[in-house]
Amino acid sequence: MVLLPSNAIYWPRENALLVADLHLEKGSFYASHGQMLPPYDSRETLSRVADALKQTGARRVYTLGDNFHDAHGAERLEAHAAGMLDALVRAVDWVWVTGNHDHNSDTRAAAPGGTELEELEIAGMILRHEAKRGETRPELSGHYHPKLRLKVRTRHIARPCAVVSRDEAGSGRMILPAFGAYTGGMDAGDPAILDALQPAASITAMVAAKTKLTRFPLWAANP
Repeated sequence: MVLLPSNAIYWPRENALLVADLHLEKGSFYASHGQMLPPYDSRETLSRVADALKQTGARRVYTLGDNFHDAHGAERLEAHAAGMLDALVRAVDWVWVTGNHDHNSDTRAAAPGGTELEELEIAGMILRHEAKRGETRPELSGHYHPKLRLKVRTRHIARPCAVVSRDEAGSGRMILPAFGAYTGGMDAGDPAILDALQPAASITAMVAAKTKLTRFPLWAANP
């Protein structure tokens, strides 16, 4: 699998693109609560998805939950963003894996197009929104919006990252970085993230640059 600088994962074997935590229409949600943000986050996020599809040639998209920021986000999509999403779900095999933001109302508007599932297994890999503590199978998830925070001389740097665990047998699990334009982040070494990936022999943060993948150890069972 390839971690792209866009914070998506490309899975060549399945010719699939995986993205987590789109949080579409987060801007309009905050605007409805009096915090005025530019209302173009959905356009930006979907444009990034389109660019990643063009870059990889993927024919499938799997979103890993928190697809819309709230239960009625799909209803608030303005015409341009709605057209972009419609074109994308028609162009590829699109699967919405749902997350906690997608389950927060009994009157939730269904995601437009594609197929909606709580989780699924593909080629032995579990795709779900939130990492399941105690899971021993390979797993891809989102939910935590991990960010690597570093101090370099006098500068403090924060970058979205993936967090990858390995167990004693070498099996891996990964929490993807958030993909949406208006997504913040949790420190990659936060105890909640480290606990969610147990049991593990090691846990590492990974940041994709233009030409290389950098790795930063976060935790080891036997340091």
